[in-house]
Amino acid sequence: MTISIWRYSHLTLAISSALFITIAALTGIVLAFEPISDTLKPYASEALQTVSIAETIEVLQEKYEEVVQIEIDENDFVSATVISKEGASSTFYVHPKTGEKVGAPIEKLALFKFATNLHRSLFLKSTGRCIIGFVSFLLFLIAITGMLLIAKSQGGIRKIFTKVVQENFHQYYHITLGRIFLIPLIIIALTGVYLSLEKFSLVPQNKNKTQSLKINENALHIKVIDFEFFNTTKLKDIKKIEFPFSKDAQDYFYVKTTQNEYQIHQFNGQIISQKKQSFNNLGVYYSLILHTGKGTIIWSIILLLSCFAVLYFIFSGFSMFIKRMKTTTKILNKTTKDEAEFIVLVGSETGTTIRFATAFKNALSKANKKVFLGELNEYTRYEKAKSLLIFTATYGAGEAPANASKFLKLLGTVQQKNELKYTVLGFGSTNYPAFCKFAILVHASLQIQPKFTPEMPLIKIDNQDFDSFENWKNKWCSLNNLPLEIDENDVSEKEGATIFNVTHRSEVNDDDTFLISLKPNKKLQFTSGDLLSITPQGETRKRQYSIAKIEDEIVLSVKKNALGVCANYLATLHAKDRILGRIQPNKKFHFPEKAKDVLLIANGTGIAPFLGMIQENRKIRIHLFWGGRTRKSLEIYGKYIEAALENKTLTSFQAAYSQEQKKYVQELLEGQTAFIANLLREEGVVLICGALSMQLAVEKALGTIASQELNRSLTALKEKKQIRTDCY
Repeated sequence: MTISIWRYSHLTLAISSALFITIAALTGIVLAFEPISDTLKPYASEALQTVSIAETIEVLQEKYEEVVQIEIDENDFVSATVISKEGASSTFYVHPKTGEKVGAPIEKLALFKFATNLHRSLFLKSTGRCIIGFVSFLLFLIAITGMLLIAKSQGGIRKIFTKVVQENFHQYYHITLGRIFLIPLIIIALTGVYLSLEKFSLVPQNKNKTQSLKINENALHIKVIDFEFFNTTKLKDIKKIEFPFSKDAQDYFYVKTTQNEYQIHQFNGQIISQKKQSFNNLGVYYSLILHTGKGTIIWSIILLLSCFAVLYFIFSGFSMFIKRMKTTTKILNKTTKDEAEFIVLVGSETGTTIRFATAFKNALSKANKKVFLGELNEYTRYEKAKSLLIFTATYGAGEAPANASKFLKLLGTVQQKNELKYTVLGFGSTNYPAFCKFAILVHASLQIQPKFTPEMPLIKIDNQDFDSFENWKNKWCSLNNLPLEIDENDVSEKEGATIFNVTHRSEVNDDDTFLISLKPNKKLQFTSGDLLSITPQGETRKRQYSIAKIEDEIVLSVKKNALGVCANYLATLHAKDRILGRIQPNKKFHFPEKAKDVLLIANGTGIAPFLGMIQENRKIRIHLFWGGRTRKSLEIYGKYIEAALENKTLTSFQAAYSQEQKKYVQELLEGQTAFIANLLREEGVVLICGALSMQLAVEKALGTIASQELNRSLTALKEKKQIRTDCY
């Protein structure tokens, strides 16, 4: 229930302030360039660190008739207001050591003026300042609730910076960027609130009293440049010096530093009084620096990036919200709960698990079984039920999803009429330490309840792996003598297919094999090893091809055969033709990011994803073993392999030809025992793609090497993801 409170709080705050935060972020982007452009101007001087006040006053008094004021801004630019010997008054930037004019005061650009007014007050004066201050406070709350949500999803505060599991693009970067920009956003929000409160005098005012100091009434008159304070104080410590307007002894120098304000006698240099800057003044000063980035390029750039991050958070947050709304629409049932023989209950945080439960429920309905699908929080008495199936995800450090938080309590209070067989499927990711923890708790809780009998052991599904789900479904169907058909499309996200333009198709070679290159008509995220799902027009079953990503295009290797409807369809296409398809991520078969050596093993068209992996490689040693019928079979891949060897993105290549040499790809491993053993010992990875029969033969050879040379099992290597397969 906790996660729901924080999620809804985060969402409510975001929705209520989205428009104003968007305006603030857009204007903040513009305003971030102002301190950057100011700082880059050549008016600052390193002499500021070494030159005393007296030295600067001396050179200014030599050059000008009268000095009215000296001021040092956040950029360490020294400006002087003077009266020239001709009697003209002017203000300009000076060199602190020479007194020379180095530039005119920076005039605020019209764009920055417009952005500042919009950013501060929305052109609504005091009302706008009040709104912006309140929105800044909401931004602070959004950052805090966001941090709590991240902590929950990662398994606790201590694990907030652990690896993020990439369930989808926006979720991954929403969390990743949220962790990076959390501190800058809190600083921006709090300083914005403070500046607004100060504008309306809602912060404690300066209660520090001016401290009058004891002075020597008989002190001699001395030159300004001989004042002890002016000689011992460096210009870098000063913010402003106001000179006396008259020769009256009661008219003093006014000196302001970051910490104090001083009045100094204009004739003898004695400090007449001093007053410590109030907490409020210091708060305003540092808040202004932190909120605007004045005087520092690095912080200004951080503020700029933070504003871009805020815009992305708004976009990605609402994208995830809309997606969740789509996937959590009201569940429809043709059968009531009291008529159903099969009860399917689901616990899902993001909607992914609901897709699996819905697909299973629909399959039961097609098999003419009475089935009811509901959420775990809706658990109640079921009059005719004989079987209970629970599909549930786990959130964060083992918490129940929002729609399952009441289930365990209900389980102890609701008494069932009939004896029920039950099965529990846990959905999660092994990247989280609390993998399927809630499902484990549900399964254990059902075991101690009367009238419940486990039909199968607890099943855990890692990263929505369809193969694991399919294996469970087949076992369950065998136990219940029910042939159910569930297609992977039934559990995939219901996003529209993408149009792909054919850019090239090679001639069909002697093996009836060809390459076809496709370019999506919109920007898509994909990588070599992902799958392209194609359903030819007029067909109901899809065909999946493992893809190579080469220069932002998809390259498929396809083999025609008498029964291959999709392959034969692709063979008829030419450049500029268009097809519909859907990219399906295949994370378990992506190229490893960290490995010294990678061995790619393929036969026939299974080489396709490896062509892309090799082409994108920059630093890992890759070795390719490939099996084909004849040397001519290799010709359509030759240009890719030759270029990779020349560019050193491919370290070595070996081929086996079944018709010419009577040799198969698995036989290449037999003479490479030492090499393969060392590769596996050094945490290298083996990827296998192609025919299932080839996979079995290759795995047998690898298993023998691992057992004899490393005393490891094939299963252990697969669990460590050192052996990855995508075969058919």
